[in-house]
Order: sequence, then C-alpha cells, then structure tokens
Amino acid sequence: MLLEFLEDYMSLIMFASVCLVLLAGYPVAFSLAGTALGFAGLGYYLDIFDEAFLHALPNRLFGVMGNETLLAVPLFVFMGVMLERSRIAENLLDSMAALFGPMRGGLGISVVLVGMMLAASTGIVGATVVTMGLLSLPTMLRRGYDPGVATGTICASGTLGQIIPPSIILVLLGDVLSSAYQQAQLEMGIFSPDTVSVGDLFVGALIPGLLLVGLYVAYLLLMALLRPAAMPAIPLREREEDVGVIVRRALKGMLPPLLLIVAVLGSIMAGVATPTEAASVGAMGAMLLALRAGQLNGAVFTEVVRQTTLVTSMVFMILIGASVFSLVFRGFGGDELVQELLSDLPGGVFGAVLVVMLVMFLLGFVLDFIEITFVVVPIVGPVLLAMGLDPVWLGIMIAINLQTSFLTPPFGFALFYLRGVAPPQVSTLDIYRGVMPFIVIQLIALAALAYWPELATWLPQQVYDG
Repeated sequence: MLLEFLEDYMSLIMFASVCLVLLAGYPVAFSLAGTALGFAGLGYYLDIFDEAFLHALPNRLFGVMGNETLLAVPLFVFMGVMLERSRIAENLLDSMAALFGPMRGGLGISVVLVGMMLAASTGIVGATVVTMGLLSLPTMLRRGYDPGVATGTICASGTLGQIIPPSIILVLLGDVLSSAYQQAQLEMGIFSPDTVSVGDLFVGALIPGLLLVGLYVAYLLLMALLRPAAMPAIPLREREEDVGVIVRRALKGMLPPLLLIVAVLGSIMAGVATPTEAASVGAMGAMLLALRAGQLNGAVFTEVVRQTTLVTSMVFMILIGASVFSLVFRGFGGDELVQELLSDLPGGVFGAVLVVMLVMFLLGFVLDFIEITFVVVPIVGPVLLAMGLDPVWLGIMIAINLQTSFLTPPFGFALFYLRGVAPPQVSTLDIYRGVMPFIVIQLIALAALAYWPELATWLPQQVYDG
C-alpha cells in the first residue's frame, strides 16, 4: 500500500522536499540536484525509478552548453553591470528630477521613468532596486516625500526589469517556453511545430510594460492631487538654471541610454539581429557609454567582468541543478501527474491557468525567478500550451505574475533589496504600506492582460507576420 502511494506521488513529495530544503537556506543549485539524486537513489532501491532517465543528463547538459540563445544571458548581465558602474542612473535621475521636480509628484514620476529606462538597460531587478534606493530614496525623503510613497515607488519601478525588455527573465523564459511549446505540439500530433523565440517575448512585453509604467505615473499624479503634502514639489527658487538649460541637460542625460535601448530592441524587431547578437551590441554600447562618461578603466572593467562571471555562473549552475531535478521528476511520472491534476480542475483552461499562476505567485515568496523558470515552467508549460494557450501571452503573464509576487509583503524580494539600503528612519512597515497600491496596479494589469491577450500578442504578430 505504501509502495503504491510512493510510486504514484513520489514526484510531488520530491517537489515539496526541495522547497523545504531551499527554505532551510541551502544553495539553490545543489539543493535541486542533491534532492533529486537522493530521491532517484531511493526510487531505484524501491524499484520505482528507472535509472535510464539519468543517462539523458550528459546530452541535456551538452544542449545547454551549445544553446546560442543562452549566450545572451552573460552579455546582458555585462551590459547591466557596466551601466551601473558608469553612473548613467545617477545622471539620469538628476536630469529628470530637475525637469519634473517643480510639479507635485514630479520627483516620484522621475523615479518611475528612470526605473523604466534602467530596466530596459539592465534587466536585473535587484541591481535596479538597490541603485534606485541608494540614489533616490534619500533625496525623496529630504524633499518631504512620505516614506511609504517613496519606498513603494522605488520598489515598483525597480521590478520593471522583470517585464521591460531586454529582461533576463524573458531570455530564460523564452528558451524554456520554446522547448515546452515544441513538446506540447508534438504531444498534440503536430510534427512540424511552430517556434517561439526570445525576440517574440521581447516584442510582446513592450505594450504590457509600457502599460504598467503608464498606470504607475497615473497613480502618482492622482496621489499628488489627493495628498499633496505627501508628494511636495521642489520650489522654483531652488532651480539654479533656466528651463532651456534644464531641458537640454535632461535630453543629454536621456539620449545615450535611449540610443542603446533602441539599438538593442530595434535590431531585434527589425530582424537584423538575434537576441544574442543584440546583447553583444548592448554590451559594447554599455562599454562605450562608460568610456564616454570617463568611468571605464582597468579596475572597473575587472570588477564588471568578475560580477558578470558570478551572476552567470549562478544562473547556469541553477540550470544544471534544475536539469537533474526535471529528469528525476519525469522519471517518477511527475509530468503525467501534473497533466492529470490540471486537466481535472474545474473551469477548464481558465481554472488551470488560475491555479498555476497562484502557485507561481506563492513560490515567488521563496524562490527566485531563475528557479521558477527552470523548475516550474518546464513542468506546467507543456500542459498549459497543449490546452491551446499562446506561448507569448503565457510568458508575459508569468513575468508580470512574478513581478507582483516580488512586490508582495512579507516575503517579496524587492522589499528585502530596498530594506537593505534604506536609512534607519524608514521602517519595514513604511515599505509594506507603500507597495500595496502598486500591487493593486499590478493585479489590474494582470487582469487586463488575461482579458485582452492581444496586449501581448498583437505587436509580435504585426512585427513578424505583418
């Protein structure tokens, strides 16, 4: 009786076990691989696991090493770290604050716009939140901004790196969803399957990402009307330059990163470069911007390369651990069990999507987007896509859902990042209070995308099919 139960549900027990191991604080990559190998050994001993599944591991790892799409990851990381070291964010924030500061809420709007541009330039959530927290939070507090409004704006703006391309999560999601989409079509009897690329996700994320930025700005404008004392304007007498000089300085600060963004995304949308090739353009462009700003020297370059190597190694070690985990999970029949569970849910496709999104939202409290992308998406992706869902729409839904999870108290990653750099007078309760309206905005955007999938699918169709 017990053996039958283990044979049926060992995959779910393994999934629950790895979550507990991760909560205990062990390294992610080794937790995934170690737990999976431990369960594989137990299953082999109980004669409920075929070790032949592990024979596929060398081919799986060789496929990862030869995957050109994943080359975009270190290149985009290099681009983001280089821009962080070149003081682009500091110059942008100073310029935008001088431009919008005289209007109520103008400093908050400046933070949102700079966060958007940093997201499009770096694609790294933690780096954006920490950078914006260090640069803008002291200024906002000194100008009389309510701590909740200030911290909420910074956290929400920093997480835009999840959805605004070129986002690292979209690169990883694009690769995983491509495999899941082909697997789903083969299971449906389609032997000449369509493909989905990272470029499709980049283009599909543009409208939802800009929609989020617009909703953030609209909320801050509304708050400036309803609670003017919480978002005071910078007095005109503090402006040392005339309007023309300020506008020219703002344009000068915005133009280089804008050109870099256009070069990266424009080359992908125009079809003249793959995301990997565009990433190399971005990396070289970031070096030129740092050189132009006088921030590039041997020490800075060495630090950027070291940081890029650390982040890239972490990503690929997790990918290797997730590969071991997914093989063992399938060896225990976990993919079939998940398919049965999702197919039997009330509400059909809507019920399945709702449950998967809720599970991912909760997992976002304890797992980073890399683990969720490599572990959860390969399990549920083929099942959902076999139900007829659009892969671009599903990828954008997952990205916005995780972005919301990273904002949500008490475990949101963005909250921890900002708490680490916030001054002592800003309480954790202030941060929690500040992000709540932005969580509502995220949920509105998620509901709008669920109701109108065209928000994510229309632009890729126009770009690639038109």
